[in-house]
Amino acid sequence: MMESEKMESAERRRVEGGQEGEKEDEFDLLRDDTPGPEFANDLSRSDSSPIIGNSPMHDWESEKTTEKEFFDDGTMTYFWRAHTLTTLVFMICFLLYEALSPPDEDMVDNTKRGIVASLSAFILLGVTVTPDGPFKRPHPAIWRLTFIISIVYELGLIFVLYQSASGARQLLKHIDPKLGEPMEEKDYGGNCHLYDHERPDDPFHNIKDKLDLFVPLHFFGWWMKTLLLRDWWLCWVVSVMFELLEYTLEHQLPNFSECWWDHWIMDALVCNGLGIYCGLQSLKYFSMKIYHWRGLWNIPTYRGKLRRIIAQFGPYVWVDYDWKPLSSLGRWFSVLAIIAMFLITELNTFYLKFVLWVEPGHWVNLVRLIFILPWGAVALREVFQFLDDPDVTKFGRQSWLFLSIVCTELLIVIKFGWDTVTIPFPRHVISMWLGFLVLLVLWTVWNFYINPHTFNTGGGRWCRS
Repeated sequence: MMESEKMESAERRRVEGGQEGEKEDEFDLLRDDTPGPEFANDLSRSDSSPIIGNSPMHDWESEKTTEKEFFDDGTMTYFWRAHTLTTLVFMICFLLYEALSPPDEDMVDNTKRGIVASLSAFILLGVTVTPDGPFKRPHPAIWRLTFIISIVYELGLIFVLYQSASGARQLLKHIDPKLGEPMEEKDYGGNCHLYDHERPDDPFHNIKDKLDLFVPLHFFGWWMKTLLLRDWWLCWVVSVMFELLEYTLEHQLPNFSECWWDHWIMDALVCNGLGIYCGLQSLKYFSMKIYHWRGLWNIPTYRGKLRRIIAQFGPYVWVDYDWKPLSSLGRWFSVLAIIAMFLITELNTFYLKFVLWVEPGHWVNLVRLIFILPWGAVALREVFQFLDDPDVTKFGRQSWLFLSIVCTELLIVIKFGWDTVTIPFPRHVISMWLGFLVLLVLWTVWNFYINPHTFNTGGGRWCRS
């Protein structure tokens, strides 16, 4: 009875608002001391414990209830309406302007403008009518937009796949005339002395030469990848595996030829390690945060309203990923597939720019990387729910599309860079990977068939239940 009165009292204080003034606004804006269904699945709370065995790690029933009840709480009512008729009128007016404009006899210009207009209409239609995805903030339309752009990108990749290498490079000139020109790949190997005695004027030139665009990309990239994977062990596996792949493929791409300290100190330990650490701190913050949203108009002060607007760009709810790779053979192969897709996506970045002659610092590469992040975020969220939620029996649409994008990019690399990807591997590389595969198969057989209870150590994140 006392607990019920306390809950009613807390709810009354939230509704009335303004009683505590600035203090209440700063500390109760996004949190509430009363447990609620929206964070009953928070495994970081002291009164919760991870679900072991084959049971779902996340309370999907609670989240489905929350999704059905999802609304903006009066914060931005106008922006949460569909506006389908307004969008239709806007598009027709735009087309009407083009129809009433004087005709242009420039065939090339007409073709370009027609393609841009068709793609714009398709994107606008998709953002308007496509169902919402798993993410709600800052607005579902943002995630519908990224999904539609992924469709456009996949269609573009399929079109490029049907061209010749020279024809594809010429097509890129329509995006930027500077594209599609032969370029020299930078070799990061060679002289690997940290202190070069032969250059007394600049003995640290080797280190300075390695500090290029890829250093911040490594750091911020792994910060974001950690937010995507949400598992420190999985992040380190992917990070180390990619460095091994660079050793493996340095005979094909000069970019992969690096000094040992560039591989393991600058890349893996410093850039990737700091990125993973910052990502883990972000995960800790989001996981411990209690997501109780208050309407903008229920907040009495301007500072509180500003904080609420900024919080709109954070997650609506937070899901901790526990991949449980050792819980079953199917889950083990699923995690291996996730690692493989991550590595192929990384490799595609380097091989695509090599076969299509795109400079590393060109904005086309940056735009691709920027869009891969939201595509990957939604895809991993869908994959985790597909593996963890017993009610989900279909592969998510963004994960399906992301998988097709990665495969199509790989096919373009194979087709246009056949002379590169077929360069024979050194014997020591073949021996290393054969040994690794044999050990992986033997360990899998031992763990899941011969002695399936070896790792029954009591509920660790990577332990069998």
